[in-house]
Amino acid sequence: MKNIILASCLATLILLSCGQHKQHNPEATTFVVTQPVKTDTVLHQSYVCQIRSIQHIELRALEKGYLQHIFVDEGKLVKKGQLLFQILPVVYQAEAQKAHAEVSFADIEYLNTKALADSNIVSKNELALAKAKLEKAQADFQLAKAHLSFTEIRAPFDGIVGRFNDVRVGSLLDEGELLTTLSDNNKMWVYFNVPEAEYINYTTQHNTEAPARVRLQMANNQLFEQDGIIETIEADFNNETGNIAFRATFNNPTRLLRHGETGNIFMYTPINNAILIPQSATYEVLDKKFVFVVKDDNTVQAKEIRIQNEMPHVYIVSGGLSPADKILVEGIRKVKNGDKINFIQKPFYAILHQMQNLKAE
Repeated sequence: MKNIILASCLATLILLSCGQHKQHNPEATTFVVTQPVKTDTVLHQSYVCQIRSIQHIELRALEKGYLQHIFVDEGKLVKKGQLLFQILPVVYQAEAQKAHAEVSFADIEYLNTKALADSNIVSKNELALAKAKLEKAQADFQLAKAHLSFTEIRAPFDGIVGRFNDVRVGSLLDEGELLTTLSDNNKMWVYFNVPEAEYINYTTQHNTEAPARVRLQMANNQLFEQDGIIETIEADFNNETGNIAFRATFNNPTRLLRHGETGNIFMYTPINNAILIPQSATYEVLDKKFVFVVKDDNTVQAKEIRIQNEMPHVYIVSGGLSPADKILVEGIRKVKNGDKINFIQKPFYAILHQMQNLKAE
């Protein structure tokens, strides 16, 4: 009985072995290979960004009082010096008139004292005292006029009026109370964070004589019509994220961009003599990238490669391959090291075009 069971098990193992050997027959399949391409290319990297007006300020009440007039509406474009809000000026007008009257009184007193001093009737000290009173009255008048002018809130620059902060005509305002905001959207500052490794690549590869240009992808996935220029990089890295902030400036002639928007920045870095391979030609083992290289005898050999950068459907290789190598593109899971294969060779760009079409579908 034991012999029968043993024979049965052996027969089963033989059948399974034959089945597995039948499945792993790479010579029965025609594989696709290609060769790496060495060319100059442009690497574009995407970063989430925050869009800010080049000037964005709060407009606040400089004096306490009732809001008498609102001359603009939210979202309107205003010019520098345009009157926006008027606080009830009655008290400040009265103070200015009182100060003006005191100036007139002090001026008359000074002129009378001067006439007496010229006739040696009063001393020079009394004349100096009268002059000091006049100057004090004039200073008080200027201060009263300044307080009166504070009841008029004017635009300090051309810009777009923001949302009103729950203020309406008749509202009692405290000194310093927020009225609205004003944004100069003629130019926009766009901030985005760059990882440390990419920052080093940028600073070592970029020509500092010419400012680097970037593109802005808006929230609707459309590219903004104007190019931006990287003007500054923050001094310090963020220790928590390992990123550093870049700032690009964009002209905004149509004022399409508004303060507080978000988007994506595309930064372009030229790379000379880059070696490109399809991403589909690689596989990963323990965080290392490998490809199958087809040798002269049509056998495949696993080879580790180093990835410099990643592009859509493509890797830029910094080591491990040369343009003369043939690499397996399809069926890399169907072969093992040392297998002999049949293959057809396709140009790199034909394979890339095929991958792009598959993604579009």
